[in-house]
Amino acid sequence: MTTKKGSTVSKKKIVVGVDGSESSKSALMWALELARVLDKRIEVVTVWEYPMMFGWEAGVFFQWTPEEDAKKALRNTLKELFGEDIPQEITTSTHRGNATVALLDASKSADLLIVGSRGRGGFSGLLLGSVSAACAERAKCPVLVVHGSKS
Repeated sequence: MTTKKGSTVSKKKIVVGVDGSESSKSALMWALELARVLDKRIEVVTVWEYPMMFGWEAGVFFQWTPEEDAKKALRNTLKELFGEDIPQEITTSTHRGNATVALLDASKSADLLIVGSRGRGGFSGLLLGSVSAACAERAKCPVLVVHGSKS
């Protein structure tokens, strides 16, 4: 990015959306490889929302803490991919809200946004999920949509 005075400022960050799906794990592995080549750090973003509930069933979930579940899922994903040796260039954050909105917001301060082509929800036959499609269309930085596994 170039400022008005002509000096170059680097954001030095790759943002990757991780929801525990195989697609998002592949996105994280691509992010790690690119971060090392490009000398960038990685911000792993996990987003959670309260489910929409109606009726008395909602009372069962008052003891449930989705933010803690999201943090645990993120830790488990990192442990699955890296064991106890999580690469030093990785930082993590969890956000409450809509995944598309959170990733688009994170793209404002990133050099690159990486997402998997399909997350946990939706229809498996679609080429892109709603989050990856929206990010590819509206992000404030380049977007890499990862299809398949990183091998």
